[in-house]
Amino acid sequence: MRIVIAGGHGRIALRLERLLTAGGHEVAGIIRKMEQSDAVREAGAEPVVLDMESASLEMVAAVLQGADAAVFAAGAGPGSGAARKETVDRDAAVLFADAAERAGVRRFVVVSSMGADAAHEGDEVFDAYLRAKGAADEHVRGKAALDWTILRPGMLTDDAGTGLVRLEASTGRGPIPRDDVAALLAELLDTPATAGLTLEAVSGDTPVSVAVRAVAGN
Repeated sequence: MRIVIAGGHGRIALRLERLLTAGGHEVAGIIRKMEQSDAVREAGAEPVVLDMESASLEMVAAVLQGADAAVFAAGAGPGSGAARKETVDRDAAVLFADAAERAGVRRFVVVSSMGADAAHEGDEVFDAYLRAKGAADEHVRGKAALDWTILRPGMLTDDAGTGLVRLEASTGRGPIPRDDVAALLAELLDTPATAGLTLEAVSGDTPVSVAVRAVAGN
C-alpha cells in the first residue's frame, strides 16, 4: 500500500514509518520543515514538505492522490497554545479528512486522544486540546466516503513497547508506549474491518494483532 502520514516527523509517526516500510509499504510523511526531512528518510519514508496550517484543500489532495490509506498523526505538541490546538489538532485534521475524500482515499486512521470531546469544558490549554481533538473526530465520523478508524491512546510514554495492549471502545485511563501505539496503527491499517470504530488503547496483556482482530470481530 501507499500510505500518507500527516505529522510525519512526530514521535509516533516516525515509529510507524519504520514499521510500515519494513512491512513493504510505500510511505510518505508530511512535514512542516525541510530540516525534518532526514529523520523521515531515515525512517524509510518519503518526506513531503507542506504546512498543513496554511495549505489549501487542493494542495493536500494532490499529496494524497493515488494513496491507499492516510493517517493523521499531526499535533501542535507540548508548549503550544490554545490557538494552535485549533489550527493543527482540529483544523488540519479536518482538512486532511476532506482532502482524503477529495483524492478518493478510503482508508483513514486518526491518532486522537483519550478524553477527546468537542464539548469538553475548561479554560486550560489541555482543555482546548481535548475540544480540538473531539471536534476533529466528529468531523471524521461524519465522512461516509472514508473507512475511518479513530485511535485514542492513553498517556503516551517513551518506554520500550511490550506489544501487549488493551484495546476497547472504553478502556479507562492508563499509559501506553508510543512503540505500541505505532504497532496498533500499523495493524489497524491492515484490518479494514475496524472501519467505523473509535477505540481507546492502554498497556495491557493482549498481543497487538490479537487485540485488533478481537475488536474487528475476527
